[in-house]
Amino acid sequence: MKKISTSLSLILVSLVVLSCQKKKVENAAADSFLPMQIGNLWYMNAQSYTEIKDTVRINKKLFYQFYSLVGGDASSTFYLRMDENNKLIESYPDDPTRTYIRADFNAKIGEKFFTTGEKDENDNEVTVVQKSDQEMTFSFDPVYHPNLKGHPSEVKYIKGKGWAEKYQKIKIDGVVYQK
Repeated sequence: MKKISTSLSLILVSLVVLSCQKKKVENAAADSFLPMQIGNLWYMNAQSYTEIKDTVRINKKLFYQFYSLVGGDASSTFYLRMDENNKLIESYPDDPTRTYIRADFNAKIGEKFFTTGEKDENDNEVTVVQKSDQEMTFSFDPVYHPNLKGHPSEVKYIKGKGWAEKYQKIKIDGVVYQK
């Protein structure tokens, strides 16, 4: 009888631990401005979408492989990760020493940072122009580019769903959100 009681206690403790771990994973997606898991999808139509296809290690750090099809005939693959400071970092396996900061989700409204810090045509001055508990918008100004300086573009994120574009559907951690 004592063995059965001990076994049941161990099973109950295991179930509680597993339940807490699953909730932590689920909350991670809900708490992130760009949830990253293989299979996540941002879908406009069959010709324009972005999907997380795989993971890869770059400089021993885990990055998610994003594949985008644009207009049915142009595609791109990029690699993103969230670092320990809640910054969205981009890098590439064929140039692992180069990194780009795409977003700093800990920054406050009005704060500025640079995407590379290289002061070249690819470096953008980024300003946080809007922030709430559920949304965050960044303005990218290519200040070192001779033709594009002063023509900023904005990127907006929605917590738990990622990019704020006009998607027909978004799939995050297996849950589909449709318009």
